Amino acid sequence: MRQNLVIITSFTFGMSLFGLFGCDNGRNISAICKNNPEICADLHKDGWCLAEKTKLIQNRYELKDNENPTGKQLYLQLTYLEDYSRCIELASGVQHIIHTNRTADRARAFRLSTQNLSLLQDQTRERQDPFMSYYQWTRFGDTAALNRLLEHENAGEVTDPFLLAQVATYYSNRNAIKAQQLYLKVFAEIQYDDFDVNWLLGLASAYRHQQVFDKAYMLTKANLLLTQQKYSEEKMLALLGGNKTLATELDLKAQALIDALKNGTYSQSPVRQWLDPQAVDQAPTTTEAVPPAPVEKTD
Repeated sequence: MRQNLVIITSFTFGMSLFGLFGCDNGRNISAICKNNPEICADLHKDGWCLAEKTKLIQNRYELKDNENPTGKQLYLQLTYLEDYSRCIELASGVQHIIHTNRTADRARAFRLSTQNLSLLQDQTRERQDPFMSYYQWTRFGDTAALNRLLEHENAGEVTDPFLLAQVATYYSNRNAIKAQQLYLKVFAEIQYDDFDVNWLLGLASAYRHQQVFDKAYMLTKANLLLTQQKYSEEKMLALLGGNKTLATELDLKAQALIDALKNGTYSQSPVRQWLDPQAVDQAPTTTEAVPPAPVEKTD
């Protein structure tokens, strides 16, 4: 497989589109496209799917000088292209009455996006790093890729919190203790902007399988507070045997967990110590230097 990945697609009239790699600066997509037209040549030109198009252009721009992209970088390129393709597929079905060329341009962009996605999938199919193993498993049902991913995790080679959370989800209905350990590690390392509230339910499920119902209740309540979903108080209390006093205490812990995750203070928070006392006990400790005793003067 070529190390310097170049995505090439052709128009029906034989024009090469773009390479991922080149050179320039800037995050503004208008400037990027102006200075690197090969990055944007296959994309539509109007304002539809702006968020998806922006992420795709910026990611291509970040990769353009990289001859050896990481598995995560390629995973992001693939997923951004998937998102763009899905969005522009819908947009291509919207007929523009006055500017019919815009409808045709979106249809062209959808056709090329599917071609580019298929090509990039083929180019990366032999990659065996954790991120690409995860992609091949989830997109193609490749059980060999799943086994590789699990082997990578067992060997300590999966360190990205997002990917650890996906492995934790896999173990949720298979090995509750393993899922619990992985989710707790994710909570301690993830940035809140990248946090998925469903992971709270995943960890709650792991505790429920172990019949640790107070922690299952607290995590479920944190999810409900964040998502603002309606729920049955009666069913929630049933987890605690109807103990309303304990429920009130755990409601406060749920809010404390949310605050700690949002503020980036979870790793040092009391709520982490309650959820994961073993990790806290194993954390390195520091001791303050004891100043020497004053020397007594003698005449």
